[in-house]
Amino acid sequence: MRIADWTPARKRHPEELVNAILARRGGQLLELDKALLWSEPVARGWNIFMRDVRHGLSTDRRLQELGICTVALLTGATYEFHHHAPDFLAAGGEQRQLDALQRFIADGMSGDWTDADLTRVELVVVQFAAQMTRDVRVSDSVFAAMREHFDETQVVELTVAFAAYNMVARILTTLQIEPET
Repeated sequence: MRIADWTPARKRHPEELVNAILARRGGQLLELDKALLWSEPVARGWNIFMRDVRHGLSTDRRLQELGICTVALLTGATYEFHHHAPDFLAAGGEQRQLDALQRFIADGMSGDWTDADLTRVELVVVQFAAQMTRDVRVSDSVFAAMREHFDETQVVELTVAFAAYNMVARILTTLQIEPET
């Protein structure tokens, strides 16, 4: 990491803040947390916002994780992929789908997917996340495809989840935060 790990000895924060982050993380701070804790307002806001993005949305968790893995692969955020590929699998995704996603992105998102790789709706989610990540703007055709499968709430939730993880990717890659060992 390009910056030192935060510790309570290096910079004190209210105990309730650190405890809230520890509770969200299952009792252990991740490398990302140790970077963000250098700023109390960032750590506080992040903990609430990302908790809700991760666990408060009503949209299919598997599709959220598929889009987050797409963002991670496109941005080179290995830390993000390291943490979210298992979440995709836990939400009902399959390893063959992650393998196909990695091949598809490594090939510059050219070539065809087969029905064995991803369903039509999964492919639309990948295209949506990819356009948000690479182009910032989403084409009318991809947005129309999203509207065929998702209502307003789901479109907003997927948009916010993928935007949030684009932000995460930029922090991870800029600060060179690596997965925990």
